[in-house]
Amino acid sequence: MRTSGLFDLQVNGFAGIDFNSEAIGADALDHALEAMLATGVTACLPTLITALDDALEARFAALDRAVAESRLGALMIPGYHLEGPFLNPGSGYAGCHPPEVMRTPDASLIGRLNRGLTRPILLVTIAPELEGSRAFIRSITAEGRVAAIGHSAAGFETVAAAAEAGASLSTHLGNGLPQFLPKLDNPLFAQLAEDRLSASFIADGIHLPPHALKSMLRAKGNERAILVSDAVSAAAAAPGLYPFAGMTVEHAPDGSVRLPGSPYLAGSALALDQAVRNLVDWDFATADEALRMASDNPRRLMAAAIVALTTGQPDSEVLWSDDLYPLAVEVGGIERCYERKGRPYDHDV
Repeated sequence: MRTSGLFDLQVNGFAGIDFNSEAIGADALDHALEAMLATGVTACLPTLITALDDALEARFAALDRAVAESRLGALMIPGYHLEGPFLNPGSGYAGCHPPEVMRTPDASLIGRLNRGLTRPILLVTIAPELEGSRAFIRSITAEGRVAAIGHSAAGFETVAAAAEAGASLSTHLGNGLPQFLPKLDNPLFAQLAEDRLSASFIADGIHLPPHALKSMLRAKGNERAILVSDAVSAAAAAPGLYPFAGMTVEHAPDGSVRLPGSPYLAGSALALDQAVRNLVDWDFATADEALRMASDNPRRLMAAAIVALTTGQPDSEVLWSDDLYPLAVEVGGIERCYERKGRPYDHDV
């Protein structure tokens, strides 16, 4: 089977490399992107999470410089995803994001962060119950960016108002939520019911129990479901301790990634092709459906933003084995062939 390459809208790091590091360089970025190519990913939005404004500016500047100087960045990275700091700081909603630096939406911050970057911020995740959210959504979508809902306590009315203002995505739906919610009027049901929102899902069996993911996919529908990894530097790496946005996270033998000693998940160790295989193995989707959730659907969501704010993306193609491992990957004239399942990763940079 041949498809276009996978497009990961939420990836914080990979193969030992933290995209939120102010010290990231071109060689390190190429190392991570090369490892992602081996999983069938030919495009991604490196994702920076909640931090103080100065830290975000420094992290975007370092990441963008690495992209500009790298071999693969120009082909694989059309822009960036900012997840925070405009999120709900409440317990359970904040997750591993630092709640003390969260604040109300400010469109001028997007302008300041974006100034001077060679790649634009294309996707911004916010909690729409925060004051000024609707004006913020209207502002950034008018610029061509995509607005997403995440780490949010918004109910039906607020979610509908956000969609009316231009929000078009739920970020990692089912996560960034406390364990206990109102029975019916809650942010999960509100976003599942809103037909103007696509939804991204982390299909690792850890962030969402498979039976819960099955229900969510049925509610949202195949055409509005998007697979993301939410990977951190621990992805495609052995269990152990890894850096993530100024924190240390622990990749456990069970595959989970958490703040040490904390119940909160801190991204994932998932590769996007494994998410595809999981959906097929769990009998939630056909191979064609699962691959579209990781390739065509995210491309369709981001198409207008890429046209408006970038010079476009090169064509890509992946040849898949019968059991859905990449055998050959091509993007922008670069070709890679893999002769075995699960290419071994070299994490020494």
